Amino acid sequence: MSLQFLITSLIIVVSPGTGALYTIATGLSRGFRMSVVAAFGCTLGIVPHLAAAIAGLAAILHTNALVFEIFKWAGVAYLLYMAWNTLQESGTLKIEDPNKQETSSLRITGTAILINFLNPKLSIFFLAFLPQFVPADAGNTLPHMLRLSLVFMVMTFVVFAIYGGFAAAVRDQVISRPKVMAWMRRTFAAAFVGIGIQLAVAGR
Repeated sequence: MSLQFLITSLIIVVSPGTGALYTIATGLSRGFRMSVVAAFGCTLGIVPHLAAAIAGLAAILHTNALVFEIFKWAGVAYLLYMAWNTLQESGTLKIEDPNKQETSSLRITGTAILINFLNPKLSIFFLAFLPQFVPADAGNTLPHMLRLSLVFMVMTFVVFAIYGGFAAAVRDQVISRPKVMAWMRRTFAAAFVGIGIQLAVAGR
């Protein structure tokens, strides 16, 4: 495992994205335990992309315009839905007592999985990223790809859980101020819309 891979992966993981935003929002609204659930779901959401890269299926997204566009616009639609949902008091930033959760872990996990799953750029990214760190003289690349994927997933979960932990730590200070919560809802909604626009204009 090269140091270059670890550093590059860390830079990628800590970069703000939809998964990080959702984990932070969950930490603010529902506490640390649920933010860990969100981090776990976001990590699971990249598994199909890693699997596609390992199997070479991501190349289909890169070469088939129709498949890519369908996948892309499904992702854009979901991000816009997340933006709308975040603005609602009963939505993503709904305040719940961490000791009396109404939202099931399964629902949060499912949302987190969809957030990362509905992003075709991830499959293409991993297709281009992972092979760079496989030894050129490796006879069987599968074990190397699996090991790199596992490290990336663990790193994703840990970093996102830390994000959620920081959000949960300032939760009481945020939710006690209605004006701050309203500002937070608008900020997170705008972030989801911004990422959706980036995905909408992205090419293969």
